Amino acid sequence: MSPDGISLAHGIGGARDLPISPELAIAGGVAALVVSFTVLAVAWRSPRYDEATSGRLAPALLARLVDSTAFRAALRVVGMVLLVYSAVAAVLGKDLLTNPIFGIFYVWWWVGLVPLSLLLGPVWKAISPVRTINLAFAKVSGSDPDRGLYDYPERLGHWPAAAGLFAFVWMELVYPYSTELGPVRLWCAIYVALMLLGGALFGSTFYARADPFEVYSSLVARLSVWGRRGDALVVRSPLANLDTVPVRAGLVAVVSVLFGSTAFDSFKDSTRWVTFVQDANVSTFLLNNLALLGFCVAVGLIFAGGCMLTGVVDDARRSDLPNQFAHSVVPIIVGYVVAHYLSYLVEVGQATLILASDPLSNGSNILGTGNLTVSYWLSYHPTLLANTKVIAVIAGHVVGVIAAHDRAMKILPRRHQLTGQLPLLFAMVAFTVGGLYLLFAA
Repeated sequence: MSPDGISLAHGIGGARDLPISPELAIAGGVAALVVSFTVLAVAWRSPRYDEATSGRLAPALLARLVDSTAFRAALRVVGMVLLVYSAVAAVLGKDLLTNPIFGIFYVWWWVGLVPLSLLLGPVWKAISPVRTINLAFAKVSGSDPDRGLYDYPERLGHWPAAAGLFAFVWMELVYPYSTELGPVRLWCAIYVALMLLGGALFGSTFYARADPFEVYSSLVARLSVWGRRGDALVVRSPLANLDTVPVRAGLVAVVSVLFGSTAFDSFKDSTRWVTFVQDANVSTFLLNNLALLGFCVAVGLIFAGGCMLTGVVDDARRSDLPNQFAHSVVPIIVGYVVAHYLSYLVEVGQATLILASDPLSNGSNILGTGNLTVSYWLSYHPTLLANTKVIAVIAGHVVGVIAAHDRAMKILPRRHQLTGQLPLLFAMVAFTVGGLYLLFAA
């Protein structure tokens, strides 16, 4: 990657990045799931996670710092500085791939949220510029930023967030002009406008339920060690923290978009799909639209089917099961993000940092990073990269199986706590086989 430009083609590098046997990787992944489930069936016979009691209090000094007004204000300042800097590049910068807004938008904001949320907790909630602007409006008007004009409808749940996430991945993966400045500026402007309108109407609840980036960041943060018990900051195991994901309408839609879009991103670079698109007498744009939607819907249907085919609950409760188990897909999503975007984040992320020092493409070096060079250390170690990707996919599924198993211990009838999980296990196996196949096919 040259600092003179930025390649936004995702791809995972194909066979040159994966110098291992795909058959062996797929067989190993399936075996890991089956063995994990067998061990859980023998050794994990009762639920172990309880939000009200799990975790230990964080060190008092750290808790005081994190909960202090000054610290929270500093994070909001960071968010606003990033917003203003990005806005300058987007509005005043040139319509060239050397404009850092593309890397900020597609790499730092979208992919970078995952490792930051894993390490630090719900980062976007802490620095969200739209929350800060909403807070400022409330201060000026003398209103409460947590309360809007109306109560947020519970039936909406996370559905608006799912729609927002789909709008982003559509822009990234399907829209043919995604690397032109105008569409990126328009997307961001619509996002900010909708978030501010939603905050005015429904208060801060809107951001927790409907902001696609806050919902995404907060879900991934449930795999961090940082959590809350009431208002207290606690340190929990990631699995115990994952169990605290609130069950809301639209949660399955959110994880389906995140998982399905990443799978489609791999699939669209595969030889099979490229050949099909080239030979078809149909618009490539239309085919990619249908494929992206198809992947997201397929993930949702497979997962929902695996949850609802337990056959051990009444019809009234059966429809609630997919959202009850949806938290178990979060580690799978994180595993696929690592597998698909690791080298992309590291290498294009560095290139973005270099370009960010010259937001107006006029030769300036504002941040002092303009003379740095991109390190391609990961790409020069393909075996390590390949093993990391395969391990990430398999580990994500194993953690997902553990999370689903513990939830099953809580909500399924005792005599069916194991047999009732089998359809969901089959769905997990299908995800593993499909995911590893796409990893090697791209």
